[in-house]
Amino acid sequence: MAIEYMGLNNIQGPLAVIDGITDAFYEEMVTVTLDSGQKRLGRVIEISGDKAVIQLFEGTSGLSLTNTKTRFMGEPMRLPLSKEILGRTLDGVGRPIDGLGDYFADEVRDVNGQPINPVSREYPNNFIQTGISSIDCLATLIRGQKLPIFSGDGLPHDSLAVQIARQAKVVDEDDVNGDRFAIVFAAMGVKHDVANYFRKSFEDSGVLNKVVMFLNLSNDPVVERIITPRCALTAAEYLAFKHDMHVLVILTDMTSYAEALREISSSKGEIPSRKGFPGYLYSDLASLYERAGIIKDAKGSVTQVPILTMPNDDITHPIPDLTGYITEGQIVLGRSLSLSGVYPPVSILPSLSRLMKDGIGKGYTREDHPELANQLFAAYSKVEDAKSLASVIGEDELSPIDKKYIEFGKAFDARFLTQAKDENRSIEETLDLGWKLLGMLPKSELDRVSDEILDKYYRSAEAEEVKE
Repeated sequence: MAIEYMGLNNIQGPLAVIDGITDAFYEEMVTVTLDSGQKRLGRVIEISGDKAVIQLFEGTSGLSLTNTKTRFMGEPMRLPLSKEILGRTLDGVGRPIDGLGDYFADEVRDVNGQPINPVSREYPNNFIQTGISSIDCLATLIRGQKLPIFSGDGLPHDSLAVQIARQAKVVDEDDVNGDRFAIVFAAMGVKHDVANYFRKSFEDSGVLNKVVMFLNLSNDPVVERIITPRCALTAAEYLAFKHDMHVLVILTDMTSYAEALREISSSKGEIPSRKGFPGYLYSDLASLYERAGIIKDAKGSVTQVPILTMPNDDITHPIPDLTGYITEGQIVLGRSLSLSGVYPPVSILPSLSRLMKDGIGKGYTREDHPELANQLFAAYSKVEDAKSLASVIGEDELSPIDKKYIEFGKAFDARFLTQAKDENRSIEETLDLGWKLLGMLPKSELDRVSDEILDKYYRSAEAEEVKE
């Protein structure tokens, strides 16, 4: 039952305090009516005795302490949902902003989601092809996984996000045409030009009809930023578990989300933790990330790729640090690679996918994939050792095998890591390219690959030249 109160007790930043309330509950939605008749949405974020703290989405400017009417709606925030949301662009709280009008809702759902019983979860083990060699081969994305991208200011994570959204597909015999695959793209705190870049990229590539976009712009209310990923995940769960779709959720930028959480926590007067972030940052991030997964007997799935920019490229910063504890690996973008012209600048040694071992190999990608990936990691780590040695004694003084590794490293960066922004490589092309690069090294150096796989796939660079 909706209850209306007159007047406010206090206003502070995006928060308003009202006292004398009864029967309010946490996360309850409220409608605040100003003197002018304008209405604003808010939600209850704290209750103490007969006082409630309300978080207003459109800010508190223009509010009066005496004449403001506050109506408690008796329900949490809900998002109207329909399959018609595919191809639509919505704001941070799920309202259409693409000029196409409202859509007819089949149902409405609580944006806070429903917890998944761990017993009903199914272990992820199906490969999602992104068309990007460094990810598909060395940090493979698995359906139902949460695999974040750790980036930095100025690095091309926006381009990478668009490329993944444009190229990603589930390798599924039951979905030959890709009709069951969808993208939910949520951008938080982005500038107008970045938002337009996302929208135009999807339109130009022809994938907009399978993308749902939630855009929270940099000049939108900070409070709205807290709701945006929850709306996106609610839409993803609806498409996955109501319409049996495989949904890839891309959230950018989680750093903007965490900073909004810090700002609101500071307004509430809460005791700060590391770097001023609230002590519950871990559990708050977990409430988002843990909404990815596969449920037994459900034909759909939700996979997450959160993107966050590390302040000062510091991977020990609380946001990437806590994200790494919750998620199943990370893809790290390197600034030195980007400065040298490599795109996408995926730094493979600190990158990993903890679930890839269960979704690659025979029956999933190709039988040689696990051993090839291990050998490429091992070879690239020796490249770094050779570079360190060369910086001390000079490249001319290196042993012949170290010179081979230096040559391999340059070719790996130029041919394997580097690809065009519209280049979509199949997993077979990626694996074949990996073997071509390993052909630059003597067979005796490939100690991570079985003799059977070596005999079948290894060809020395000299043999390839003769063949050509």
